[in-house]
Formats: sequence, C-alpha cells, structure tokens
Amino acid sequence: MSGGLLRRLLGRGGEPSGDTEREYRIRLVVGLGNPGGEYAGTRHNVGFWTVNRLAKRNGIELSISGQTALGKGRIGGHEVALAKPRTFVNASGDAVWNLIKRLKLDDARELLVVCDDLDLPAGKVRLRPHGGSGGYKGLQSIIDATGSDRFARLRIGIGRPVVNGKPSWDPEDVSSYVLSDPPPDERAQLDAAVARAVEAIEVAIAEGIEVAMGRYNP
Repeated sequence: MSGGLLRRLLGRGGEPSGDTEREYRIRLVVGLGNPGGEYAGTRHNVGFWTVNRLAKRNGIELSISGQTALGKGRIGGHEVALAKPRTFVNASGDAVWNLIKRLKLDDARELLVVCDDLDLPAGKVRLRPHGGSGGYKGLQSIIDATGSDRFARLRIGIGRPVVNGKPSWDPEDVSSYVLSDPPPDERAQLDAAVARAVEAIEVAIAEGIEVAMGRYNP
C-alpha cells in the first residue's frame, strides 16, 4: 500500500476516511515517553509505564525494532501490537507513522496513544476516541505525521507544577516538573492510575472504545 493511499485512508487534516459506519478495532497501542534510563521514572514517561505493564500482564515481549520497542500478541482474543517509540516525546510522529505503515493499519482509528496530561489531576485517567493535541507536542507530532487526529488517546493525569502555592504554566516550571521523578506518595498514585489505564485499554481492545469510556472515564 502506497504512503499516499494510506494517508487518504487515514483521512488528511483530521477528517474521517469516509468509512464512517465501520467500527474500528484497536490494533496498535503506543505509549509515549522519553528513551534512556535517566527518564525512566519521570512523570513524562507514564505512557511507557502503561505499555510495559500491559505487555507484562498479557505475556507480550517488547524488543527493539528500528525506531521503537515493539511487541505483538493477543489481548482480549485479538491480535495487537504494543510499542514505545525510541524518539523523544515531542518527535513521536515519524516513529508512529512508520509503525502504521509497517503494521498495515487501515485507519488511524485502529491506533490508541497513551500519554501524560498536565491538566488532569494526578492519578485520573481519561479515554477519548479522537480529538486535537490539547497543546501536547507528542500528540501534535503524531497528528502532523499521519495527517489525522482520528485516533484514540488515553491520558493519565499528572497535575501541574505548583509554584508559590499556585499552578504554573511557565515553560521552565513545566519542563522541570514533567522531566522529574514524582515523590513516593505521588508515584503510588500514578502507579494506581497506570493499573486502571491498563484495564481500560484491555476493555477498549476487547469490547470497543465506547464501552471502555463508559466504564473507566471519571
């Protein structure tokens, strides 16, 4: 399948591919995070934590393959691929686009992306079938690379940094916060959210996004 044809199937500019009646099944789950041991425990890597736990729980081994750590197996009776791009979060798009081509996905709606979210309280989980980037550069990179925003995304809340008693939107504060390890009590909260996210993804794969949203969204 040519890149041009696949891009048309995915729907350029966030528009549906035209096959609006079909119910698409999740075939690829991508967790966003930064590669390298120095980032492993940071808040920005909860997408990686989620894919790691999902893989372990379902007996799927992840191994390095090109720009990603990739594994294939069965979840809820369905074949699925799990991946962690080896690019940094903000440049995730090319790795995801290459995976979409390699796995021959028919539509962006067969993709689910897991990432952190500053605007959700720490420990909250929210699943959506599609939408914009919300200012998240990793999601925007995927939208730009695929030409579509018609993919599911599961966001795990990490909350905003608090400076002088108030939430901060300052880029330096935010960068320092997302790239630092949470304290033990917050880490426990995020681990619980990851466990819930894993369950939500399993339901989304087995029963569909709408069922998972109804069961796991706050």
